[in-house]
Formats: sequence, structure tokens, C-alpha cells
Amino acid sequence: MTKLRTSVSAFTLTAAAAIGVAGAALPAFANDKLVELSNSEENWPMTGKTYKAQNYSKATQINAENVKTLKPAWAFSTGVLHGHEGTPLVIGDKMYVHGAFPNPTFALDLNEPGKILWQHKPKQAPTARAVACCDVVNRGLAYWPGDGKTPSLILKTQLDGHIVAVNADTGAEFWKMENSDIKVGSTLTIAPYVIKDTVLVGSSGAELGVRGYVTAYDVKTGAQKWRAYATGPDEELKLAKDFNMANKHYGQFNLGTSKTWEGDAWKIGGGTNWGWYAFDPDTNLFYYGSGNPAPWNETMRPGDNKWTMTIWGRDIDTGEAKFGYQKTPHDEWDYAGVNVMMLSEQKDKQGKLRKLLTHPDRNGIVYTLDRTDGTLVSADKLDDTVNWVKQVDLKTGVPIRDPEFATRMDHKATEICPSAMGYHNQGHDSYDPEKQRFYMGINHICMDWEPFMLPYRAGQFFVGATLWMYPGPKGDRQNYEGLGQIKSYDAINNKYDWEKMERFSVWGGTLATAGNLVFYGTLDGFIKARDTRTGDLLWKYRLPSGVIGHPMTYTHKGVQYVAIYYGVGGWPGVGLVFDLNDPTAGLGAVGAFKNLANYTQMGGGVQVFSLNGKNPYDDVNVGEWTGKGG
Repeated sequence: MTKLRTSVSAFTLTAAAAIGVAGAALPAFANDKLVELSNSEENWPMTGKTYKAQNYSKATQINAENVKTLKPAWAFSTGVLHGHEGTPLVIGDKMYVHGAFPNPTFALDLNEPGKILWQHKPKQAPTARAVACCDVVNRGLAYWPGDGKTPSLILKTQLDGHIVAVNADTGAEFWKMENSDIKVGSTLTIAPYVIKDTVLVGSSGAELGVRGYVTAYDVKTGAQKWRAYATGPDEELKLAKDFNMANKHYGQFNLGTSKTWEGDAWKIGGGTNWGWYAFDPDTNLFYYGSGNPAPWNETMRPGDNKWTMTIWGRDIDTGEAKFGYQKTPHDEWDYAGVNVMMLSEQKDKQGKLRKLLTHPDRNGIVYTLDRTDGTLVSADKLDDTVNWVKQVDLKTGVPIRDPEFATRMDHKATEICPSAMGYHNQGHDSYDPEKQRFYMGINHICMDWEPFMLPYRAGQFFVGATLWMYPGPKGDRQNYEGLGQIKSYDAINNKYDWEKMERFSVWGGTLATAGNLVFYGTLDGFIKARDTRTGDLLWKYRLPSGVIGHPMTYTHKGVQYVAIYYGVGGWPGVGLVFDLNDPTAGLGAVGAFKNLANYTQMGGGVQVFSLNGKNPYDDVNVGEWTGKGG
């Protein structure tokens, strides 16, 4: 897994021009430049826009008063039909667009957005499709601004397990590294994440018994800096000497193997991370979640199964973990804990200003931690219908379970809320720092669960449970609608200001703006805007296909645009995209979304909006051919 290919040619000399400074060589320069770009409303240079992962824009040109005049400005098709997750990136005059397998990437000229500046279309082994858990999605790109010697780069992952760096100006491949081995079922769907001169990459494949890890690579060369696992001995977990020192009751050392696993089960124990990251330059820690243990059948893996289902705070330079809080010890329901981590500074109930991390988890709990040491501040239910847990003990951090909804062999558990899809999944939500409110797209799905025994075989699915999914108590179970919600959440006062039901899950996430707006897409093919203060629906537009990505916004030449991927798929769309009919297929998703095909079909691309549809082609001469006969 250390295959490295580097390319060096004349295009490395373009880096200084790309970042606007010649000869810059300070070690932190690229990171500082990325921070500068992220603070500008002209750019969207990383997932979540800034290192705080708030998915928030200060732009107000589009606002609650005029959003009703929002109209299509331009669109671009990726040529790929499967699910389109994440967002495009915008840096200066370029938009970088990605697609699902076979993972094409396009650079578009925002001055003439129909023009493709370059395209990178990798050749991949088709066998990667066979071991992808839940559609062949990809969650996005990362950008590194260059340093005067190495060019600005676009970082991407491929389903076949490779991370690739391409020149951001030319699309030429710069280096390529094999991160994951598809022969054992380890794939890549995660968006890479750039911090300083490091790019982080997680891994997928827990449903095939893959042991999860996060890896740091040198962004300039692709050389591996460090790798940290979610299960195993402490040295491979990379636990700092003061790990969990502020919260010893979470557990500290020698817990990743036989103390919380039976025998060597940790070696095929899951804990992959394919979701989102955030970073705090003050603590030098990055934050992410490890996923579900393997197999799903809990009888086959007694113990707490550490450190799956854990919120991690790790030092970006060394990879050492300062804290780890396990949300769902001995997970019985596939509540993979890889969801978004949003950073904020807020006063707690005692009036103390704290550096916080808020994480809506698949298990139906939204957690807020002190991100300096992992101390649990609050743990609220995402909806009052969550039933597997009665409450979370804030002193110990332990969930107080309701045994009625446990899973075990020779028993079919019914009416478990949430389902394995969680009341929140991969969607990237948003936080408005002025209003101090989180805007969260929610699933509203419950399930029945029946486990079975199975052997581990490398490269084959290692689940051990049959699932039936259906709308939660607030939905319409007869018609399989009411599978989603959107909510405004106050983490300090532990309350929801408003909540609205949706026909299907709000799978992709939300964008909040200073214009009192929250944007989001729906699986049945709409992009919508609501008033962040009231939840009132102010605007919507019908897209060519359903949405599993989240919106973004940027300002170009004085015009604010809102963009979103369309392209149904992902876990909720597996029945539609693979033409499945058995309600237990797709790990239970087919039954839950049995009506989705009545509202949308496949198709992938990006749709961009502006007030009154203003766009570069308002000048009819833009993009016209001026050659012979022109």
C-alpha cells in the first residue's frame, strides 16, 4: 500500500502565479493562504468552506427578502449517473467539479462556465464497484494553494483506493498513492482534507470487515507521514501520553484489542472513517469520527469494541490522539459515527466562553464537546422519537439504553428508532455564528432488525443482519413518505427553534447564509430555501435529479451564486440506481425508499443560481466563436 508515482516537469513553475506570490517558502504559507481564501466570499476552497466546517457564508446579496427571484444561471453535466455527494470547489475564476465512479474531475472557467479548462478521467479497475457498500459515490475534492516551488494542487480520491494530486491549473497528474486495497474491500469515497502541508484521507469498507484508519500524506510528494487506526494496540492507535487525561472515565490505554474485543476480532473490526473533518489551528487538533464495528451482528463481537464509534481529536503533525469519546459502545445498530463536526465558540450555561465541537450522530443524538479536551457538554436527541437510548449520562458519557430495542441472535427487534441509516447520516450541516444556531437535515426512519451468523471472507460483505426500514412515527407509513426533517437547533439551551417534515430524507445537508437563509436539496429533486428565523419555505426549484449533496455559495464579479449537485444515489438511492426491488436489499434502504423512483431518476451535474438568473452569458458575445465566418 505504498505505491507512489511522482511527476516533475515545467508546470511546477506555475505555482507562484497560482497563489499570487513568487518565491514564498515559509512552511505554513500554504495553510495561511488556504485560510485567507476560505475567509473570502469569492471562494469555497474546502468542504465546509472554512476549517470550522460551518458551511456558512456571510454573503447577503441573496437574502430572505429577494430569494424568490432566484433563477437558474447555468448548469454543467458530469456525464456520470450515480450519486453526487459533497460540493464543488471555487477558487478565483475556477470551479472544480467532481463525479461518482469513475471519478472524473473538471475545472470550469467561471467567466465562461460552459468551457472546460481541463478534465481528469482516471482509469480504474471495475472490480471496485463490486465492493462499494452503498453506491459508488465520492464526497469531494481538496485544494492546496502551492508554495512557490510545488504547484497548486487538487486532491481527489478514487473508488479503487488511490489518492491523486493533479495540477490545479493544468489537470496533469502530479502524484498518486495507493491508500486502500480493494481486494479486501477497502475503498475510498471520502473527500481529502488539506491542513498545512498535509492531506488527510480516511477509508471505507467496514461492511466488509475492513479495519479503519486515517492517513496523513505529504501534500507535495504523496509520501506517508503517519497512519492511525481505530482498533488495535495503542501504538497503532497513536494514543498520546495524556490521552483522555481530562476524562479518564472515557477509557485510556490498552483497550483497542482483547480488553474490548474477543480474541483478534479487532483485526476485522471496522471503524472506518469516510465522513468529514474539521480543524482548529489554536489546538492544532483535527476532529473526525470513526464508524461502525464489524460485523453488524453484535453477538459475534462481545465487548465495547473500542475505538469504533468515536469522536477523535488528533494532532495534525504527529497523528497522536489527545482524546477519544466513544458515543455508542458495542454498537448494535450500525450507527456509524463519521458525521460532520462543526466548530463554534459559545458561552455555556454558566456563561463561560468555550471552544466547542457539535456533531449530529447517526445514533439519533447530537453531541457537543469541548474540543480542547473532549469534555461532553450536551447530548440531545435529534428527535423525540429516538428510542434505543433513554438519555446520555453527561457525567460518564455513557448512553442509557432501552433493552426493548436491543438486537440479539434468534430475535427480531422491531420499531427501532432510528434505523441503521440513522436520524442523521453523511449530510454536511451548517452553523450560523451570528444566530448561534445549527441547521440540520435529518432522516426520520425506523427499522426492524434480525441478525444471523456468517463467516468472514476477505473482500466479501460482512454484515450479519437483515433489515426492514420504514418512516418514523411522524411520517406516513402507509405511503412510505415523511422520511425526513429539517431543524434549527440551539446547542446551548438544548432546544429546537423549529422543525419541518419532508417527503424523503434531507440526505445531503444544509448551507446557512447571513441573508437569513438555509438552503438544502431533497431526494425528490428540489433545492429549497427557508427563512432561518422561522423555517418558512421561501423558494424552491425542481432539479433534473434528486439531491444527496449540499449547497454552496460564492461571489464572482459582484454576483452571488448558489450551486448544488444533483444526481440521486447514495444509500437511499441504491434501489433506484441498481434497480433493486427486495425491501431488505441495499442493507434495508430499498424498502424505505420504495417510492423514490416515482419522483426522480438518475442524472448528475451541478446547477447554479443567481438573482434573476444573472450570469456571464447575459453578454451574448461571451463564448461565441470568432474564427472564420464569425
